[in-house]
Amino acid sequence: MTIRDDAMTPTGARPAKSLHRTMLRGVLGKTFRLVGYTIQYGCIAHCAFEYVGGVVMCSGPSMEPTIQNADIVFAENLSRHFYGIQRGDIVIAKSPSDPKSNICKRVIGLEGDKMLTNSSSSFFKSHSYVPMGHVWLEGDNLQNSTDSRSYGPIPYGLIRGRIFFKIWPLSDFGFLRDSPNGHRFSDD
Repeated sequence: MTIRDDAMTPTGARPAKSLHRTMLRGVLGKTFRLVGYTIQYGCIAHCAFEYVGGVVMCSGPSMEPTIQNADIVFAENLSRHFYGIQRGDIVIAKSPSDPKSNICKRVIGLEGDKMLTNSSSSFFKSHSYVPMGHVWLEGDNLQNSTDSRSYGPIPYGLIRGRIFFKIWPLSDFGFLRDSPNGHRFSDD
């Protein structure tokens, strides 16, 4: 006569080996459920930040006075996916000179626009056209901004999102103001 592992002993108690298996199954089941939920909610969070938007901190003086150093803003990503970026929008983009960092700049020109490519002095002016699939970006603080005037137009694919709302500091909470350099937008 053989005794099964899950058989009851004459006193009605389960053997220790069976009890350990039951406990192990319970712990493993809870662990796998936790891992599953973590992966599931991680995927949801990733999709929300990748496709809907997120909170961004812009650093540097190039967007002053519109965005001060270390202001916290909200960037939405749907405009970039549906090619809804327009002249005058503030965007966050991968830096063309350092792909590990992001830049916050204003879109001054879209593909096909004629742009002034040198300083604003009236003595030597040169122009170029923004090629297909590219945008021209400039900071609002023209005297202290490294932008498309230095590195040229950037590919549309480097744009990560459109910034339109300031969250911090609370004294500036709300939608961002228009460009102080509206005269730089090309109309010809």
